[in-house]
Amino acid sequence: MSRSAERGVDRRLAREVRAARAPFAVAGVLGVATAFVVVAQAELLALIIARSAVDRVPLARLQGDLMALVAVLSVRALLAGGFELSGRLGALRVMTELRERLARALLIDRPGRRPSERTGELAAAAVPGVDSLQAYFAGYLPSLVLATVVPVSVLIWVVPQDLLAAVCLAATVPILIVFMVLIGKGAQARTRSRWQVLTLLSSHFLDVVSGLETLRAHRREAAQAQTLRDVGDRYRRETMATLRLAFLSALVLELCAMIGTALVAATIGVQLTEGHLTLRAGLTVLLLAPELYGPLRAVGQQFHASADGLAAAEQLMTVLDEPATVAPPRRASSSLTAPDPRLYPVCFDAVSYEYPGRTGPVLKDLNLELAPGALLALVGPSGAGKSTVAALALRLMDPSSGRVSCGGIDLRDVPAVEWQRQAAWVPQRSKLFAGTIAQNIALTDPGAGRAALERAASQAGLDELLAELPDGLQTLVGEGGRRLSAGQAQRLAIARAFLRDPPLVILDEPTVNLDSQTAAQIGIEIERLAQGRTTLLITHDVRLSALADQVVELRGLGQAELAGTFAAARMAVTV
Repeated sequence: MSRSAERGVDRRLAREVRAARAPFAVAGVLGVATAFVVVAQAELLALIIARSAVDRVPLARLQGDLMALVAVLSVRALLAGGFELSGRLGALRVMTELRERLARALLIDRPGRRPSERTGELAAAAVPGVDSLQAYFAGYLPSLVLATVVPVSVLIWVVPQDLLAAVCLAATVPILIVFMVLIGKGAQARTRSRWQVLTLLSSHFLDVVSGLETLRAHRREAAQAQTLRDVGDRYRRETMATLRLAFLSALVLELCAMIGTALVAATIGVQLTEGHLTLRAGLTVLLLAPELYGPLRAVGQQFHASADGLAAAEQLMTVLDEPATVAPPRRASSSLTAPDPRLYPVCFDAVSYEYPGRTGPVLKDLNLELAPGALLALVGPSGAGKSTVAALALRLMDPSSGRVSCGGIDLRDVPAVEWQRQAAWVPQRSKLFAGTIAQNIALTDPGAGRAALERAASQAGLDELLAELPDGLQTLVGEGGRRLSAGQAQRLAIARAFLRDPPLVILDEPTVNLDSQTAAQIGIEIERLAQGRTTLLITHDVRLSALADQVVELRGLGQAELAGTFAAARMAVTV
């Protein structure tokens, strides 16, 4: 990543603080208060030592000063606790906001993921990546406040006490900062490399686990285990290199601070010997010297702790910066009611679509009409754009040109979520989530009662399966639960559609992975589901096509032709 890109990530992360203004503002105020308390503590401690050692004042007469010192120490402890707490609260709010935006980007603005994105990389960015930003927001940014306020306050206080010591302190601070910057750049490069290896390891491990059966069938598990070992060893080497650099940074910072403190101590000692400085002033300056270097060292330490977050932020910002495939309503009339597909046709008017990062459109000037209450079968070769038509009808993405409308209303003029509430989708491969069969069916209507769930399951032909299961609808399926066959999983997806009872149903190759007998049985449920609903059926199955009121063959670049003797004459034909 270039230097300008690094600064861009830093600036963007700094702007994320707006999501938690109050906690970070409190941290800033507490940081300023800490600077005053640090000076007060040094003054009181120097006063007590000077009066006790030089003036021979009994401790009994120093009770007031001692109580004041205890009070200052208590206040400093409370300020430190409040400072850390406010930073962590602010960090949690920012992290929650980032996760919400990431979820919105992947689920709403551009549903799904880009072909170039790997699931493991997204998981790493969303979970450990965002978690690693806590050190940046809770540690690094707040420590910058102390590193700015405390040294300035100390220098302002030291100047009238001992100008020579102030000059020494002021001269050594830039040296310390230069070393921090130089080591920090190397640490950032190392951490970025380590994060890339971690995302690679995460992605590869996820691929291996998901394809374990295939690997075993082809006897490739040993080779994949060796690959995981190699990537893991590479990650170990990168981690150790990062730790060595972090230890070197701590050594350099401590050495610089020690040399600076020693230089100030020598200066004070000479002045005390020559009588140019009082013991109280000298002690105050000597006690404040470590306090000046402490916040600067803390910045260096926090920077190393937050380096993982900076590396993850690069990928996180890349995901968030991706353009939305589903735009918000174009007009102020975002409260416009979504049209009813039962009453009006869904029309594709000169629709073209080109996937980001691909050359050439997959659809070009497509005209198509889904008649209300009719079942339209869309057939054609693989890659002709049939699934793209389904995604556009569901408004999972918007056309590059042309429009998709219903009742004369452009779907881009209504909120996508309002239109999607009227639609149900049955994909090629139904995803089963870890939970009960009831929970999986209720995905489309979380508030549905048991009677509605049983009715939807029965309509989808799940009666025989549920009768075999001792727990019925409460049987656990998905990850860690009972495995369902492809046909059973597809029936469950159809049950989701029955439960929603939508006016628009879109089925994308619902029998592509099924044997002929199961496909014929699923066809019965599909015919039942399509009754009285506007239905788009994408299929290669001739028997399913025979159920349709209209059959359209889609060829390359959106060329649509009527197919079948029963096709409706009103269907548009497009070049």
